[in-house]
Amino acid sequence: MATQFISDLHLHASRPEAAQAFYRFLEQHAQNIDALYILGDFFDAWIGDDDDDPFIKEVAAQLSATAASGTPIWLMHGNRDFLIGEDFARRAGLTLLPDPTLINLYGRPTVLLHGDSLCTKDAEYMALRQQLRSTQWQAQILAQPLPVRRALAAELRSKSKTMNSSKAEDIMDVTPDAVTELMQEQDVTLMIHGHTHRPARHALDLPKGPGERIVLGDWHDHGWSLYADDEALELRHWKI
Repeated sequence: MATQFISDLHLHASRPEAAQAFYRFLEQHAQNIDALYILGDFFDAWIGDDDDDPFIKEVAAQLSATAASGTPIWLMHGNRDFLIGEDFARRAGLTLLPDPTLINLYGRPTVLLHGDSLCTKDAEYMALRQQLRSTQWQAQILAQPLPVRRALAAELRSKSKTMNSSKAEDIMDVTPDAVTELMQEQDVTLMIHGHTHRPARHALDLPKGPGERIVLGDWHDHGWSLYADDEALELRHWKI
C-alpha cells in the first residue's frame, strides 16, 4: 500500500488543463492506496461552500468518486482556500485537517502543514494571515453576497501578486528556525509541506539527529506528488 501527498494545485475554471491533470492523477495514482493528503491551496480561491460555480461541483464529484472507491482523502487549508468548510468536505467525501497535523507515516512520525505559517520573515504576510484566519473576519466575509465575495477574492489575488513581486526570495521562503522549532515541538524528524512552490528534499541537522523537510511542488506546468510507502519516499513530477 502507499500514500500520496499533493498541494498547490490552484484549481480554477480558467485552468482546465490543471483540473484534467488532477482527474487523471485520481484515476491512475489515487486508487487502492492508504490515503491521499492535499496540503493546501487546492483551489486558487474559495469564497464559501455556497459557491454555485459548476466547476466546484465537478471537482467535488471527482473527489467523491475517489473516496467512494475506498481511498480516504484529507484536505488542509492553504492561504488561498482557507474558507473551505464542512459542507464542501461532505459533498467531496473528504475530511478537513488542522494545520499542522501529526501523522504516523509507516512507522515514522511526520508533521504535515501547508507551509505559509513558517514564512515568519515576511511580517507583512504574517499580519495579513492573522487577519484572514480570524473567525470574526471570516464570518463577516461569508455574510456578504456571492458577487461581493468574488470581487474580494480577485482583489486579494491581485494584492498577493503585488506584495510578492517586490519581496526578496528569502523573505518568501520558510524560516529555518521556524522549521526546527515546529519539528522539535511535534517531536518528529520528517516534515512535509507546500506553499513555497519550491519542490525539493532538504536534509536537516536537528537537535535529536538527522531529519528531512520535503517541499511539494505547484501544479503550473507540471504535476507534483510525494509517493510514500513502507520502504521509500519519492518526490515525483510530470508534464501537465
